[in-house]
Amino acid sequence: MSDEIQLNDPQTLYRRWEDSQWSPFSVDLTKDAKQWRHMEDADRGLILFVLSSLMVAEERITTKFSGLVGAYGSEEEATFLSTQQVDEARHMQFYARFQDEVIAEPSTVGAHVERARDQVSDAFRAIFDIALVESHARLVANPSDLAAKVGFVTLYHLILESTLGLTTFKFATDYVTREGLLPGFVEGYSKIHHDETRHIGYGVWFLRETVKAHPEQADTVRQTMRELLPHVAESLKPPGDGAAANVLGVTEDDLRGFALDGLTRRLKIIGVPLETVFA
Repeated sequence: MSDEIQLNDPQTLYRRWEDSQWSPFSVDLTKDAKQWRHMEDADRGLILFVLSSLMVAEERITTKFSGLVGAYGSEEEATFLSTQQVDEARHMQFYARFQDEVIAEPSTVGAHVERARDQVSDAFRAIFDIALVESHARLVANPSDLAAKVGFVTLYHLILESTLGLTTFKFATDYVTREGLLPGFVEGYSKIHHDETRHIGYGVWFLRETVKAHPEQADTVRQTMRELLPHVAESLKPPGDGAAANVLGVTEDDLRGFALDGLTRRLKIIGVPLETVFA
């Protein structure tokens, strides 16, 4: 699937949300459960790593988002942002259901998330458990602080959902589709991907409009990128000693190249070219 940006104003994105409803409980996971019992250890290990990253990420971006809703600039923006929080909760529910019905014994979402935390890297934790938490706290403390909002949207929409999220989706679904594995996971993850492209469209729209009206906020975008890109690059490494990359059939350079290409395009649209980030 494409990572094409749905660059529209919040009202248009809200209408698209209304036309894109789906249930995390309607995806058929029967074949996935049968396949899981017979999959090779290397395949299972890779899927567990991906799913663990997604579980931790979705828990954080679901629970550390309300500050942006409270920092809305118009009623249309508030309406769309409210739909995004619903989307994130739906995504977390799908991943938890996949854990319940395919991988593990049924449990609470929190239990699945805590188990998943053992699988993610220190760089991943630095982004989701430290940077995101601190950025959200700043926005909650002062919803009218434009720099706090710009920093949060840069982190959330441009780094988490775009650079990390779209890259993970591309290579994970390419792999399982090529191998004929886990069709229910692919279906649900693809629906999640569709939601995420709508979210990213909002983030790019907001940053573009803000940088146009307040050129000094370009420095906020640059500073946020400078602080986090080293952790992003580390997070894009396949797990283990390279065996996972062999299973995927890609190199670390492939992963980083795809992520960098997408980030470069979005920053150009926003009006903050990548080459100015480290100038």
